[in-house]
Amino acid sequence: MSERVSWDALKAFVAVARAGSFSAAAQTLGLAQSSLSEQVARLERTLGYRLVDRSPTGVRTTGRGQALLARIEGPVEVLAEATAPQEATHGHRAMLLGGPAEFLSEVVLPRLPEHLPPGQQVTARFGDVDDLTGELREGLIDVLVSTVPVRSQALMLTPVYDEMFVLVAHPRWAHTAAECLEEIPVLSYGPELPIIRRYWRSVFGRRPSDLVVSMIAPDLRSLRRLAIAGAGMTVLPHYLAHHHLEQGDLIELHRPETYPINTLCVVSRRPRPTPDPAVRSLREAVRKICRIAQERN
Repeated sequence: MSERVSWDALKAFVAVARAGSFSAAAQTLGLAQSSLSEQVARLERTLGYRLVDRSPTGVRTTGRGQALLARIEGPVEVLAEATAPQEATHGHRAMLLGGPAEFLSEVVLPRLPEHLPPGQQVTARFGDVDDLTGELREGLIDVLVSTVPVRSQALMLTPVYDEMFVLVAHPRWAHTAAECLEEIPVLSYGPELPIIRRYWRSVFGRRPSDLVVSMIAPDLRSLRRLAIAGAGMTVLPHYLAHHHLEQGDLIELHRPETYPINTLCVVSRRPRPTPDPAVRSLREAVRKICRIAQERN
């Protein structure tokens, strides 16, 4: 291989491999499709092997092309950001962060300003994970903290936090729990007992069919307040309960050998060859905050 590989050709190949077509990659890079096609063809000639299979419906990366993409995709992103115009690197574009209201409010948002560049504006958007994932795909939000795995080639997913679930109530229910746990009224997130059902199956190996629900509230913080007031028992993520367990406002009604765990992930769209530094900054801030919170809990 006598000819040197050009930076533009590598950037073009990454864009085409991600987009799945020369036309879509050309729009992403703001280049003519013919120019992009020639750059990839020149790269193939320089390397001595085919990188993509071309067809009327688009392109598909070959096996050797996939291997090359895996090696250069990260470095291309870093170099693209480093060589981006100066005004695009300040990261002050207003950002939208989506996720569950309880986790963002209790764990992420209070610590977010200290981990972001000065002047960075962030708007939080709470909602159902499926709705928020759709908005992420459509570009309506920039970064998502998801309570479920998101499977998509168009999205980047990084596990950031393991929620540990605990069964809690006011200390007044301790004696009843020792005698018969099922006699304590249940405070549930939803009518199908979504979190409680998972706890019961994981810890007790059975469905929570004998429980009596006294209150339903689709907000874990409301359930926490009801439990503190003595209204019944509920299952909460440890990050919502640990302070009140330490203070004695709540007690654990059962201590399993293995606690149920749910892994939260930070998700964003796969970056273009010139990544958005604001998105990268927000992703990294959320990741750091979650790591610190995990270590404390």
